Amino acid sequence: QVQLVESGGGLVQAGGSLRLSCAASGRTVSNYAMGWFRQAPGKEREFVAVISRSGRRAEYVDTVKGRFTISRDNAKNTIYLQMNSLKPEDTAVYYCAAHPATYASGLYYNAPSYGSWGQGTHVTVSS
Repeated sequence: QVQLVESGGGLVQAGGSLRLSCAASGRTVSNYAMGWFRQAPGKEREFVAVISRSGRRAEYVDTVKGRFTISRDNAKNTIYLQMNSLKPEDTAVYYCAAHPATYASGLYYNAPSYGSWGQGTHVTVSS
């Protein structure tokens, strides 16, 4: 199983940017599609973004399209989430997760289908 550690969260003003990183160990992330999820206080965990094993495909929840970009560097075993034009409603704990992927272009949106999770990193956007 792959171990995941997120970093890069913090406090930022609305309109600002943050770049989250997810460092993997134990297994190479090149065998996994990778996702970012978030959980705001009092709310359920929601899908944010996913990138295919190959890195050629990515999808986002509608509320972050055009503002967030997911990327991966398989050589560094690291996944990134660049977050621009942040809004107070983006405030949440952000988690990265790994999904074993048979197909290089497969994308996965369901949190329960992911087998490995990081501990999360807090993002707070002030108005």
